[in-house]
Amino acid sequence: MASAETAAENERILREIESTDTNCIGPTLRSVYDGQEHGLFMDKLEGRIRNHDREIEKMCNHHFQGFVDSITELLKVRGEAQKLKCQVTETNQKLQTDGKEVLTSMDELRQCRLQQRNIATTIDKLTHCLPVLEMYSKLQEQMRSKRYYPALRTLEQLEESCLPQAGSYRFCGIMSENIPRLRTHIRDASMSDLKDFLESIRKHSDKIGETAMKQAQVQIARDNAVTSQQRSASGRRIRKEACSGTEVDRTGSNPFSEKDSGIMDVEDAEEDEIPGAHDLVDFSPVYRCLHIYTVLGARDTFENYYRKQRRKQARLVLQPHSNMHETLEGYRCYFNQIVGFFVVEDHILHATQGLVNRAYVEELWELALSKTIAALRTHSSYCTDPDLILDLKNLIVLFADTLQGYGFPVNQLFDMLLEMRDQYGEILLKKWNQSFRQLLDQDNYSPIPVASRDEYQRIAGQFPFQDPELDKMPFPKKLPFSEFVPKVYSQLKEFIYACLKYSEDLHLSSTEIDDMIRKSTNLLLTRTLSHCLQYAIKKKNVGLAELVQIIINTTHLEQSCHYLEEFISNITSVPPDTINATKLYGTSTFKDARHAAEEEIYTNLNQKIDQFLQLADYDWAAAQGGGQASDYLSDLIAFLCSTFAVFTHLPGKVAQTACMSACKHLSTSLLQLLLEADVRQVSMGALQQFNVDVKECEKFARAGPVPGFQGDTLLLAFIDLRQLLDLFTQWDWSTYLADYGLPTCKYLRVNPHTALALLEKMKDTSRKNNMFAQFRKNERDKQKLIDTVVKQLRNLIATNQA
Repeated sequence: MASAETAAENERILREIESTDTNCIGPTLRSVYDGQEHGLFMDKLEGRIRNHDREIEKMCNHHFQGFVDSITELLKVRGEAQKLKCQVTETNQKLQTDGKEVLTSMDELRQCRLQQRNIATTIDKLTHCLPVLEMYSKLQEQMRSKRYYPALRTLEQLEESCLPQAGSYRFCGIMSENIPRLRTHIRDASMSDLKDFLESIRKHSDKIGETAMKQAQVQIARDNAVTSQQRSASGRRIRKEACSGTEVDRTGSNPFSEKDSGIMDVEDAEEDEIPGAHDLVDFSPVYRCLHIYTVLGARDTFENYYRKQRRKQARLVLQPHSNMHETLEGYRCYFNQIVGFFVVEDHILHATQGLVNRAYVEELWELALSKTIAALRTHSSYCTDPDLILDLKNLIVLFADTLQGYGFPVNQLFDMLLEMRDQYGEILLKKWNQSFRQLLDQDNYSPIPVASRDEYQRIAGQFPFQDPELDKMPFPKKLPFSEFVPKVYSQLKEFIYACLKYSEDLHLSSTEIDDMIRKSTNLLLTRTLSHCLQYAIKKKNVGLAELVQIIINTTHLEQSCHYLEEFISNITSVPPDTINATKLYGTSTFKDARHAAEEEIYTNLNQKIDQFLQLADYDWAAAQGGGQASDYLSDLIAFLCSTFAVFTHLPGKVAQTACMSACKHLSTSLLQLLLEADVRQVSMGALQQFNVDVKECEKFARAGPVPGFQGDTLLLAFIDLRQLLDLFTQWDWSTYLADYGLPTCKYLRVNPHTALALLEKMKDTSRKNNMFAQFRKNERDKQKLIDTVVKQLRNLIATNQA
């Protein structure tokens, strides 16, 4: 059994030796020698070798003929190999000869490759140095062309990337040393450009503001045109004038713009294409300086400097010229500068980040608003031209609307405009006072003659007059009023239009506008026109005909007041019956003027009567009276007749009052004439002549110079004088003394004091020229009778007083 296992093991080892690589056969052989049966293994190995030898021999016998054939072939090849060897030797010699040239070329190639490597190294070094040099050259060019912000960016790129990559060359060191100096130069140069920009902006603020206000005016005009079309379509009447407002483009300039600072030339721009206010300004110096200082870490310094300089410029801009109030152009230049200043600040606010902030701009605006309003209040107070005030108002509205379009609050400006409205109203009142006085001075105080229908329609278009009876009359005819009436009515409408013009665009409601116009019109009526009418009534040399015409004119103007109210309602679109609507005081104004004219007529008539009475030349010592009235009285009666004939156009009550007043004044004046202290004695003949004159007056009163009196009402004006004269001419003292105090007394209107005074004048105090001289025989009896009557009258007076 053991031998079988050993044989198997030996067989396995042999197979391993046959199949295993010789490098790995050591462990296998060691296992054989480690075992006990290595002799047996050697036998097995010898047997295996003999087997392999027999197989080899068999193989060789099998392939022997082929081997012999191969040897034979090999011997044949020997000669050919010798020939080949000779050829190879020759070829080698030729190759060695030719190789010398190749070696020479190879040596040259090696030298070229060395030079190429050196060139490549040089190029590589130059590749790192050239960007530095090019960047520095670019920097120098930018500095020469004053492109400071790009130069600063180039400098930053040169310092941070190019110089570190270039290496430690001497020129790099020089460049590094120059970098701080270049930064300082750029900072100073950019600040210099900023100063030039600020100076240019200060000089050209008016141009910037003018352009901004033109833009606003064009935009508002377009808005108003659209609004007017809409209102026209809805059927509402409106009186609108073109004014100003604002809407501007806020696109900022390119902060990297390389243009020079200052104001661009826009003189060649077309009128219908107004350039934007910002298009006139090159803000690049500000942007460059801001960016430069930001990069340099000195932004706060720049912001403080900019704000400080702009505050100084704001104070200069807000300082008005001393003669600004003289022309509208002065105000326009003032507003243009302010608008230009804040257009620039608004653009800087939106185009930069933090250079100016909203609080800073609002602070400047508050300062500007207070100073502007103060200046306008001061300078506008010197203005006396309503057209200039109106133009100034429109300019202020445009100024306010323009700045409002940039977001600035302008309510205080509109409040100031409401304050100026009162001043405007006062100036209008002064202007219309002159117009009214001029109309009154130029008026002929005669009814307007109308020769044709066209002329009648023309006047009717100026003044709302309706008279059916006058319409039926044929041409030519006369209107009852004078030229003053339609002209004054037209002036009233013009005044209302003038008030409306000022109230437009003040952001007021229709009710507020209506109330303002009505109050202003009331002032015009109650103060200005009333004073002018009083002036016309009270001025010297005014005649009765003129006074009569004034009464007629004021009557028609009074009747036209409700047309004025309708006119105001139409232009303001506010119904006249609106609650709390102010009513016109024209009715009371014209009534007061008419009453004043009536009183003046009465006074004038009395003065005329007094003038005629001054011509009275009575012979108070006449022995016998004449049979005719005195010449002065006849002239007076003729004057009164002609005067009262003119009164036919007056209201009946006015004519009647004037006639009664004249008669009463005539009666009183005649009595005063009789009782004057200068008349010391009065004869019976003088009393008879005086009685004839009084009868002439009574005849005039009885004739009814003015229709409307009932019965002998007008005669009552002379009743006192009549009873006094009847008492003396009839010498009916017994009746007077007996019936005095009774209601049925014949001489009820005779005052005992008056009778006593006249009776005293009939006494002969001188005893030389006694008026009863023709009755010399009865002289003493008459004197005793007069003395008796005098005593009785004195007793009567004393009794009544007691």
